[in-house]
Amino acid sequence: MKIDRLISIIFILLDRKKISARELAAIFEVSTRTIYRDIDTLTMAGVPIITTVGSEGGISILEDYKVQKHYFSSLDLSTLLLGLHSVSPTLTMEEESSALSKIKNLIPKELYAEVEDKMSKISIDLTTWTSNNQTSKSFKKVKKAIDTTKIINFAYYDRNGKASQRSIEPYRLVMKDTSWYVQGYCLLRKQARVFRLSRMENIVLTETFKKREITFEPLNGKKWIGDKLFIIKLCVDVSARERIVERCGEEAITQVKGNKMYVDFPFVDDDYGYSLLLSFGESCECLEPDYVREKLVDKVKKVLAVYES
Repeated sequence: MKIDRLISIIFILLDRKKISARELAAIFEVSTRTIYRDIDTLTMAGVPIITTVGSEGGISILEDYKVQKHYFSSLDLSTLLLGLHSVSPTLTMEEESSALSKIKNLIPKELYAEVEDKMSKISIDLTTWTSNNQTSKSFKKVKKAIDTTKIINFAYYDRNGKASQRSIEPYRLVMKDTSWYVQGYCLLRKQARVFRLSRMENIVLTETFKKREITFEPLNGKKWIGDKLFIIKLCVDVSARERIVERCGEEAITQVKGNKMYVDFPFVDDDYGYSLLLSFGESCECLEPDYVREKLVDKVKKVLAVYES
């Protein structure tokens, strides 16, 4: 876990005069590239770390830097604890306990009440409203594969329900828009790909793989949305305001008349886009363009036919 590793690196640097990136990588069982990214993160956070090259080189912390618990403010400490609690469902009990004890040991007695007060004001819960043991099981298997550098084989279902067999070298788990994804190198497509955990079934860990130098694109939707996104006009009941604002922002509401809102809605002309509009039920009417409106009518008729048959 990164937050645990960052804190551990600080303690190692405080305890030792100098250490190489290779030694740190061996301690934490990660690549030297990951260690250098961690050092960059700590430097940006204000920890005075020095990196020197050559036979006597290595990573060290400023000699005149005294580690004091007061180095961390109550806001710093509460932020660390909140971050840890937010990902606690993904950790083993031992991992969470270890990280918690290290962070709590940094809290001076005089700041403890202040940190507790800040912690009580914010709670982050990434679990779903309903129990989903399948995703939890998939997460644990994929995490184990990442930790042990194992290839995973699995059946993958696309958004249309079409299945394919995949083998990937898994590198990272990502939480995006309340869903978990795994980023890895797909042995079928011969490139970096992203897979949604809820669409993965029959996950099996196989042989060990050698890590590649690989860069993953940010999960911002540009690859599959591209220039397909355009604005449609909706008339929406005010009872759906929360969903509209959450989806596309308050500025998308162009006009309000009585209990109706007129909305400029970002839309992609695919099954997901129409499913999204239909999920509003009778609270939403597409005003334009006409062909989107007609497709919606056609889909509603097909749903009705299912219940009338």
